[in-house]
Amino acid sequence: MQSEKLVERDIQAKWKIIPRMDTPIHRAEVILMPGNWQRFDPFLLVVEDYMKKGAFDYHPHRGMETVTYMIDGELHHKDNFGNNSVLRKGDVQWMTAGRGILHLEEAAEDGFAHLVQLWINLPAHKKMTAPRYQNILFDNIPVRTEEGVLYKVISGSSGNVSAATKNHVPVTMVEINVKAGYTAKQDFKADYNGFVYVLKGAGKFGSGNVEGSQKEVLWMSASVDHDNEISIEAIEDLKVLVIAGKPIREPVVAAGPFVMNTEQQIKQAYDDLAAGDLGEWV
Repeated sequence: MQSEKLVERDIQAKWKIIPRMDTPIHRAEVILMPGNWQRFDPFLLVVEDYMKKGAFDYHPHRGMETVTYMIDGELHHKDNFGNNSVLRKGDVQWMTAGRGILHLEEAAEDGFAHLVQLWINLPAHKKMTAPRYQNILFDNIPVRTEEGVLYKVISGSSGNVSAATKNHVPVTMVEINVKAGYTAKQDFKADYNGFVYVLKGAGKFGSGNVEGSQKEVLWMSASVDHDNEISIEAIEDLKVLVIAGKPIREPVVAAGPFVMNTEQQIKQAYDDLAAGDLGEWV
């Protein structure tokens, strides 16, 4: 994809992440606030978590996907289907809850887990799909390089490099490291909602050269009709997550860990949980 053929996106809005919880074992800051279903479609919420063991008990999900990106530390995961894995710095887990799952995510004993977790909506015809896991380990993530820029393609594509990650909803997710004085350009298909989250450093973003720095969110302007790109210029060494996805444009009804299309479907999810139809915790 040649950059000169792409429409340059700008930054529509910028904000600092919002503190949500701060206890001795769990600090959470909101990147995308839940409830903004239409604006952030297909994304439901995004949170940066720092947690120790005991922050969460096992819990259910239905009708959505969780994507866990490890900033640092170690996260142990297990579920009622017998899956059991450990995520470390740079690793990503793409979990499709689909029709229902019970799982537990916790830090190691005497350790910590520092992560970004993204919730992605599923379209109505995929709400009850079979649960699925994709562990995307740091060493296996496809890489694209330019002078002064390193792209790690977690999902979707960047330039001519594509990830093997399977998507129910098309999502581009790329970790981009840019050395001071250099510029990265990340491309997207038409009609992708998305944002840049600054993990460290500072830079200028989009056609308007909007400045952003660590723990800031930069929401991109819409580009519905044309393939497009965002420019990222590093003022100082910069590390960002760029995440964009194709909107679903369906009703969203969310309650706790369930995300469906109607109130009746939410009631059914809780009834199924109570009846053991989401499985038993073992």
